[in-house]
Amino acid sequence: MRDPLGPIGVFDSGVGGLSVLRALLGALPAESYYYLADSANCPYGSRSAEDIRRLSAGIARHLIVRGAKVLVVACNTASAAALASLREAFPLVPVIGMVPAVKPAAERTRTGVVGVLATPATFGGRLFSEVVERHAHGARVLSQTCHGLVERIEAGDLDSPATVGLLRSYVEPLLEAGADTLVLGCTHYPFVVPALRSIVGDGVALVEPSEAIARQTARVLAREGLVAPDGAVPTRIYATSGPTGPLEESVARLLGIACRAVPLRWRSGDLFDA
Repeated sequence: MRDPLGPIGVFDSGVGGLSVLRALLGALPAESYYYLADSANCPYGSRSAEDIRRLSAGIARHLIVRGAKVLVVACNTASAAALASLREAFPLVPVIGMVPAVKPAAERTRTGVVGVLATPATFGGRLFSEVVERHAHGARVLSQTCHGLVERIEAGDLDSPATVGLLRSYVEPLLEAGADTLVLGCTHYPFVVPALRSIVGDGVALVEPSEAIARQTARVLAREGLVAPDGAVPTRIYATSGPTGPLEESVARLLGIACRAVPLRWRSGDLFDA
């Protein structure tokens, strides 16, 4: 029996999922959270689907053992590769994943051209092609992989000339092709929105799904009878399979929260306290 007092388990390959956690904290502040960054294996974007499924299953087991009442896969790459397998492997725990925001982008575009920024693994998954087929509504959808961007965000390099130059090399071809709406198809990318804005200006819409994920999480909690009861004291746990310092710095910088991260280590396909 899942406990309404249990945490919402949120995971990503690194700090990118903090953009989703930020939306969850805003929408559901009374809930407890366990955020897990698999920084030892970041980035996921160039990994095989089989490898991503293996890592995601190990993370899910860790979070469920620690009482997670629902799982939020705050990683577009892991959602594309592992969402279906996680739901099959853990049928008693609701699993909420990221879906590229093609539908709202297609509804918003005026030029009929939508650019999607994401990782190779996200574009290679069946989920992305299905979303485009179902929700593009006649819009032309252009895919742009962003090699090296996740690594810069993980390092905290959000607006240096090198990062802006990298973004420019990815975005300008989309703008030249007529895109007036850009989908941020990786949870890391919202943290470089100011740098993106310096390139695209105010006339281009930037669309990302974190607030929609928070709303869906609220609906699932209500449907399953798992909303934290009144008077519950929420807890916040931040854990990482990599060095704790970078996660602590990212939580402070991106969320404005001071924390002491829990170190984890992979052994035989599972995560354990270090």
